[in-house]
Amino acid sequence: MSEKKKFNIEYEIKSSPRILYTFLNEANGLTQWFADDVSVRDQIYTFTWDDEKQNAKLVALKENKLVRFKWIDDEPQCYFEMEIIQDELTNDVALSITDFATEETIAERKQIWDNQIDYLISTLGA
Repeated sequence: MSEKKKFNIEYEIKSSPRILYTFLNEANGLTQWFADDVSVRDQIYTFTWDDEKQNAKLVALKENKLVRFKWIDDEPQCYFEMEIIQDELTNDVALSITDFATEETIAERKQIWDNQIDYLISTLGA
């Protein structure tokens, strides 16, 4: 199995960090754009897509700034992170995604994120 590599993508989002943050860390917010269903218990988020469940532990949280999850069954160094970046001069808001994938699947994984973030933007009405 090939080693997973870290990659980063950034999206401009026309939203306040406070509103965007609720879509990144609350089960209800995540259900609206990220997964078919999301439930949370003791810092473990259960994401469901097409009746398939995947568990991720919430490993980092900075209010209105950052959420980092670690898939329970993934390699120890792997995680996915959603960070809200706000430009101090223009107040423009961007969402930075950090994720891990094998060399062969990075393009596919980026495409999945592109689709999910497009859905998030339309959900936000941004």
